[in-house]
Amino acid sequence: MADQDPTDDGGDLGRRFTRLAQVVAILRERCPWTGALTHQSLLEYLIEEAYEVAEAVETGHTGPDDARELAGELGDVLFQVLLHARLQEESGHFGIADVVESLTAKMIRRNPHVFAPDGSVRATVTADTAEVEQAWDAVKRREKPERTSPFDGIPAGLPALLLAAKTQERARRAGLEVPSPTPEAAAGHTWQGSDELGDHLFDVVAQAQAQGLDAEAALREAVRRFTAGR
Repeated sequence: MADQDPTDDGGDLGRRFTRLAQVVAILRERCPWTGALTHQSLLEYLIEEAYEVAEAVETGHTGPDDARELAGELGDVLFQVLLHARLQEESGHFGIADVVESLTAKMIRRNPHVFAPDGSVRATVTADTAEVEQAWDAVKRREKPERTSPFDGIPAGLPALLLAAKTQERARRAGLEVPSPTPEAAAGHTWQGSDELGDHLFDVVAQAQAQGLDAEAALREAVRRFTAGR
């Protein structure tokens, strides 16, 4: 698998993908509902479909007996990508082929531990994940020199828990100090698995609501305080 040629399209994969793109184009032309879609009106569906992929994974639909549900949800996300690309193609800006080509180039460029600059696969690959992260971050800095903060590019609209986790991860990778848990939060406690942690978080939300507080907004504000000035 490590030596698999990344240019190999798996036989008729290219034909199947081209047919799918053609179907989307026809729907835009012939279906009044699809034809009326815009980038803005599609956003809610893109977000919804992404959450459905997450739910399929979290509920265990990844094994040989029920992976088709995950395949279907991934297809729904792909449909959203194709629709957005088709809208841009109709405007004369870019099409799905440009999206695929750009992504391919980005993956080769951002993974120099796997690919040589010409796209060929290197004979050996590092096993150090920290080295991989550093190489990825270095390439991103060269691509986007205008981003001077390690937190630039984190979508502000992420759910608060995901936003907090992403922010702390970026801080650690940038060598910034992440505050230790407060004595009230730590209390020498070690979570006995994700179920216990989930119950605790659920209880925190319940306590916040009982006091008229918004836990989501409070965590977002904590993230903003942490990133301010860094």
